[in-house]
Amino acid sequence: MAQAKPSGESRPRGRPPVRSDEETKRIVFDAARHAFAVEGYAATSTEALARAAGVSTKTLYRLFPGKAALFEAMCADRLERLLSTVDLHAGGDVDIETGLRAALLACADLALDPEVVAMQRMVLQESAAFPDLAANFYKYGIARTATALARWLRVQVKKKLIVLDDVDEAAGMLIGMVASAPQRAAIYGGVALPSRKQIEHRVQTCTALFLNGCRAASA
Repeated sequence: MAQAKPSGESRPRGRPPVRSDEETKRIVFDAARHAFAVEGYAATSTEALARAAGVSTKTLYRLFPGKAALFEAMCADRLERLLSTVDLHAGGDVDIETGLRAALLACADLALDPEVVAMQRMVLQESAAFPDLAANFYKYGIARTATALARWLRVQVKKKLIVLDDVDEAAGMLIGMVASAPQRAAIYGGVALPSRKQIEHRVQTCTALFLNGCRAASA
């Protein structure tokens, strides 16, 4: 028969390890992305966000003044991590075609990321009631993606690998060509987002169109 443990013996006690604000923000961002995508911006309360993240509302308000500030920070954080892949290829010693494919693939991965598309769908639904929501999504999403690609293109112009009159306009055109049609089909038509293989094929086609054009040589 097992002997009972001495009454003085107990489980070690102590305060749980303190989580840093950065770790807490990451947990809140993950919970917010899911909640906003499923419930929508208007229907998601700060109290529900705090519960989903496992933090107190006091902690949530200490980190973010309000729901709009949380949405803005969440978008900036998500897009910052995704956009970093574009910068990795800016100064690489690769040929222009390989480099452009890598840069466009990074932009397509961002624009066609299921969470980003879900956020964009939610922003479109809520933009009439919350115009700042759309403005912030554009500022931290669409505009930053184009800026990152324009920065990459500007390096290639300085290397004299391509010639462009307006780098910023070209960046917007490229992103539109590689991502806008499948993005619109998913948001408005309920069409499934393209597979990785389909995205890579689209990027390859867009790269060839941009660098070589499509007019027949005999023309």
